[in-house]
Parts: sequence; C-alpha cells; structure tokens
Amino acid sequence: MFLRRALATTQRHSSSFLRALAPRTGALRASQRAFSSVTDPSVFRSLKPQKPEAFKDHEEFLAVHKKSDTTMNLHLDTSLLEPEGIHPDKVYRNPSVGLLYEHACRFEKGSVIASNGALIAYSGEKRGRCPLDKRVVDEPTTNKDIWWGAINIKLPESSFMTNRERAVDYLNTRDRLYVIDAFGGADPKYRLKVRVITSRAYHALFMHNMLIRPTEEELVDFGDPDFTIFNAGEFPANRYTEGMTSSTSVSLSFAQREMVILGTQYAGEMKKGLFTLFNYLMPKQGVLSMHASANEGEKGDVSIFFGLSGTGKTTLSSDPERHLIGDDEHCWTEDGVFNIEGGCYAKAINLSREQEPEIYDAARFGAVLENVKYDPISRDIDYTDNTLTENTRLSYPIHFIDNAKEQSVGPLPKNIIMLTCDAFGVLPPVAKLTPEQAMYHFMSGYTAKVAGTEVGVKEPSATFSACFGAPFLVWHPSKYAELLAEKVEKHGAHCWLVNTGWSGGAYGVGKRMSIKYTRAIIDGIHHGELENAEYETLPVFDLAVPKSCSKVPHDILNPRNTWDDKNEYDRKAKELAGLFLENFKAFEDGTNAAILGAAPKP
Repeated sequence: MFLRRALATTQRHSSSFLRALAPRTGALRASQRAFSSVTDPSVFRSLKPQKPEAFKDHEEFLAVHKKSDTTMNLHLDTSLLEPEGIHPDKVYRNPSVGLLYEHACRFEKGSVIASNGALIAYSGEKRGRCPLDKRVVDEPTTNKDIWWGAINIKLPESSFMTNRERAVDYLNTRDRLYVIDAFGGADPKYRLKVRVITSRAYHALFMHNMLIRPTEEELVDFGDPDFTIFNAGEFPANRYTEGMTSSTSVSLSFAQREMVILGTQYAGEMKKGLFTLFNYLMPKQGVLSMHASANEGEKGDVSIFFGLSGTGKTTLSSDPERHLIGDDEHCWTEDGVFNIEGGCYAKAINLSREQEPEIYDAARFGAVLENVKYDPISRDIDYTDNTLTENTRLSYPIHFIDNAKEQSVGPLPKNIIMLTCDAFGVLPPVAKLTPEQAMYHFMSGYTAKVAGTEVGVKEPSATFSACFGAPFLVWHPSKYAELLAEKVEKHGAHCWLVNTGWSGGAYGVGKRMSIKYTRAIIDGIHHGELENAEYETLPVFDLAVPKSCSKVPHDILNPRNTWDDKNEYDRKAKELAGLFLENFKAFEDGTNAAILGAAPKP
C-alpha cells in the first residue's frame, strides 16, 4: 500500500513538472526546427521578435529632427525639386551608403547584401544599354553640331517634353525619391554640376559611386545643376509618342542640359548620358573627350587606353605598379588628362582574385554588384554564372583601388594604347603604330561587340566603332580624330595597337588572348622595352610587330604563327582588311592622303 501511494505521488509531481516544462520544451523544439530548416521562412516568421518600442524607423527618426537642423535640411529638403514640378513626400539628398543599403534591401525586390559586403541589385528586364532607343533633341541652337544618323537619332522637342512630363508624373507617385548632387570632371576648370533624380536606392548608390562626390561644404554651395538626369526607368515610354519605337527611351537635350530615362533600369545609361554631354561640350573648347582609361607611372608617365566595353580598359588600367586615374572616360587638355568620373564600372563575369586582384577586392561595402547570381545561404557570388547576363557588373568608388590617385588628374600622356578585341584572330597581340596608322585605327575603331554589353548581343561579332566609342559621339568622328592627331604630334606620344581578342584562330576555333600575356605586353610598353625592340612587318596590315617581349612566348607575337592552317589565316586577314576598307569609305572625304595610305592592303 505504501509503495502504491508513493508511486502515485511521484506520478502527480512528474506530471506537474512536465506540464510546466512543456512551453519551454516546445519553444526549444521550434527553435531546433528553425535552425534545421533554414529554407522554410515560415518558421522564422513564427519566431520573429517584436520590435522594441524604443526602436524607431528611419523615417520616424527624421520626423522628430528640428527644422533648424542645418544638416537635416541640407539632405532632406522636399522643396529641392519644386522647380522641376516634383513634390515628393520624402526626398533623400546625397544619403549615406548605409541608408541606401537599407532602402534597397527593404523596398527593392531582389536586393541583398553579398558575403563580401557589396550590394547586389537587379536592373530588371534590360541588363545592358539600349543604343537603338537613344534619342537627341533636334533644336536650332545645337542641331548643326550633331552627327545625325544611326548614333544620334533625332527627337522633336515636343516629344522630349512629353517624355519629361511622363517621368515627372511617375516620380510624383513615388513614396520616396533620391537626389544625388555631385560633379562630373576632376579638373575644376571643366567641371560640371550633375543632379540625378531617381526612385531607386540602387540607382542612387550607383551614381554616388560613379560621380565625383562633393564635400559637405560643396553641397551647401552646390546651387543649380549644369545637367539633370530624370531616371524614371521603372515606367515605360509611350510608344505612340513621335520618335518612340519601343517602351524604352533614353533621350538627351543639349540645350536644356537634361536627360530623361524611361523603360530601362540599367544603371549604365546614366553614366553614358553624362559622357555624351562631355563629348559634345569638350571639343568646343579644344579638349579631346575620350572613351578610354588612364593610369600613371611613378615617373609621371601617363598611358591612355582606348577601347570599347569588354576590350580590357578597366582591367589593364588597374595595375599594381601604376596609379589609376580612371577606368573609362577621360579628357585630354593642354595641361594633361582628367577623369570625368569618380568611380569604376567593371565587368564582373569570371572575375577572380588571381586574374584581377584589385578589382576583385573592390567588391566590398559600398560597391554595387549588378545582375549577378549568388548562393542564397552563404551569399557568396558566383562570378562564373551568366544565367541572367554576360554583362554582370561591379560599380565602386575609385578610391576602392588602393593605388588610385587622390585627385583623378595627370600630366600629358606618353603612351596611347588602342585596345581591340579581334574576333577574327588576325591582328597581333601588339603593334607599334606610326602617327598615320594611329589616326586610321582610331577612326576605324575596330573591335568585337562582347556578349551582354548591349541588349541582344549573345556572342562576339566584328564591328567598327569610330574613335573606339561611336555610341557616345556627338560630333562627326573627324572632329575627335583631328584633336587626337594635333595632341599626339604636339606632345610626342607613342601609339600602340593591342589585341585582347582571339589568337590561333577566329572566335570558335582559337582562344581568347591570355590576360597574363597582355599585362606583360603593357609592362613592356611602360618599361620602354618595346620602344627599343626589334620589329618585323606583318603583311596586309603593314603593322610593325616586335620579335620578342619579356614573359610573352615569342611565337604568339606574330599571329600567323599561331594558326595551324596558314592559308586560312591569309584568307581571314584579307577578309578583315576588306571590312576595314569598306568601313573607311564613310571617312574618305576630307581625310588626308597620309592617313588613307595607312589602310590595309589585301
């Protein structure tokens, strides 16, 4: 009897203990299930803690700041956009990088923070520039200057104003807008004040990186901008507006100094819009605007790298032995060169620390990674994944490169390097150019469009882009060529052609030139080795090719030696020469005989 009573008492106490323990045990099990089922977001939602009363949203925090707070008024004044007819509830002028991260992740689908600290953002359907949708306003004060045609397509003033009003109307519907007030042009003598108005935090961070960032004092005295970008890319253009051919429109008015973007969220359109404006304004002042990168050696020797996207401008100008001036857009004045931008925009496809350590390490907090794929758990980037586009991109402030110059200006150039991505596999890895050959190849601008840079380009295709930047030219190409010829002659710069394209055969047969060998060639130029090398002449193109270069196999310097079928090489060389001649017919009138004599001879 005693034992039965003792057992009953123990059972009652055990039951009470278990009932008391049950909530804790259940919570523990729920927690265990959460950590063992990280792919089930419903578990995390059920465990999500309540926000403490003391914690306030950023908007609530801003609301309690006094109107007399100068800093707050400087960055949050909603009357800033009233002259444009824009009346936002919230405007963030030159906000912090942290706030832009917060807003991108909170309000923009797909935006996350990568494991390296960079912001991953997506540009929607358009993941490259849309050159067929670019328009320039045809109005009497500027229309006689413009090289009209397939590059600069005319747009009536009335259509531009329709697009502008459409953009303004859309921006007025947004809960919050971002304004970036910054500068284009590192040389104060030629500097422009630029204002970007956008509804996406990603776009604001991109232009914060790409423009020259003002100090707080410069922002106070900023005044009216010299150029305004209305980015309403989330909203389509009206295809029935005169001059529109799709729901995408990128239109520029040189008279109004304004740009309107509709129907594309690809951030690169903004930076190229500013570059187009510089391409219009600078030649008027005798300054050569260039689609080129630039760096400077310890002895003050500057090199200019001309080239289209995908040819190596960014990669080759980021050199650990030299100071970076800029990676894409520059101007050559009587005093030297200056960068138009305050940041870099590198291709991220197949990016690796081994091949491009400076650029790889620039992917950190403050940088923007566009249209990349990543592991959803670790947030590590897969730089080899081209599922979304070949044109994955990395935007970062120029000071993210350790050896970038503090001021993005440099002395007069010593070397002019014209980069080409030859899809035929015919041109040599490097050739020394005469001044006449330099002008011929500059005006020709031969390269291959690399997959992804423009919408619809899936694989490299041979093309000619005058001055290595035809999509961004405003004047006739001869205007820029004359300025280059004048400056090369006056300052005695050496000119080179460097092929970063295919070797051993055309695209599909040969292989892309090793970046290791290309870097060694660039080193040979900078160290003076190639200036004093022994040369041989490459037939058809009549190019001077060095017989040797340190750290480069001598048999690849003459491209014909890399082909198994020498007759096929000869045939391809003549085919490419014919394309050069056909392309240059557009420039024959007004071109002097010496430059015409530098043409290939099939």
